Amino acid sequence: MSSIRQKIIEYFPMLSMAGLILLVQIIALLLATPMEINEMQAFEDPTDVSNSIYYIGLILGFTLVVLLAIKKEMTWLIKLFIYIAVLSTLYYVFYALLTLLPMSSGTITLVSCLLSAGLTVILCKYPEWYVIDVIGVCIAAGVSALIGISLSVIPIIVLLLLLAVYDAISVYKTKHMVTMAEGIMDLKLPILFVIPKHRAYSFRKESFGEGEEREAFFMGLGDAVMPTLLVVSAYIFLNHTDIFSYPVLGAMLGTLGGYFALSLLVMKGNPQAGLPFLNTGVILGFLAGALLSGTPIF
Repeated sequence: MSSIRQKIIEYFPMLSMAGLILLVQIIALLLATPMEINEMQAFEDPTDVSNSIYYIGLILGFTLVVLLAIKKEMTWLIKLFIYIAVLSTLYYVFYALLTLLPMSSGTITLVSCLLSAGLTVILCKYPEWYVIDVIGVCIAAGVSALIGISLSVIPIIVLLLLLAVYDAISVYKTKHMVTMAEGIMDLKLPILFVIPKHRAYSFRKESFGEGEEREAFFMGLGDAVMPTLLVVSAYIFLNHTDIFSYPVLGAMLGTLGGYFALSLLVMKGNPQAGLPFLNTGVILGFLAGALLSGTPIF
């Protein structure tokens, strides 16, 4: 009995993270249609593959700014950028959701502003792990929906493949992604999911000193966002009438498959780049679902 309980305790964080990824994908799917109706797309031509290159450029630019800010000890700049991104993303999420209710546009705007501002203030004043996780789910789902409705399937697949290669290089070769993660962990920002190892855990009191044992499991929001882009895109651009079509379900199951393969390696104590596993999983799952349904993707 004790061995069973030990196994449950050991695998609980891994299963919890999987649950958060699944929750992000479901919420993103629910946000996709109202965001599309309200014309929140980021790009005019969703089929243009060059949009993927543009998005990669934005990621590289952001990474460079963060690394420079860490080197110059300008953490306030990182905080300012992240809080602005949180505030604006939450606004889009609440606005899209509230349009489903019988409310005037002025009321929707006001309520969205109040909710997004209120949650951002709570995050600033009390960045506990459950606050981080709740806001992280909202942000990840919102970003996934916004980009997912802006890029069709082929540009998304190109983007995911490029990001998988970039993530592998940045973690295994240049290691600048590890440096960036270590440099901003202490800022207690909603850029990751946190699953405590014990009930008394406090993210606000967590120390991220080198060599110290972690009291919680962590996963970057990007590991949930990137595969979800294809889930949303498959729904919007291939079969808009069925939210859980074969391509969508295949993409979701493929994400979980890639995640569990990644987790088994991480649990052995070796840091791993997440996107090569997650992006490969979601692409293969999507292609399997499209093949089963006979859905053309070109």
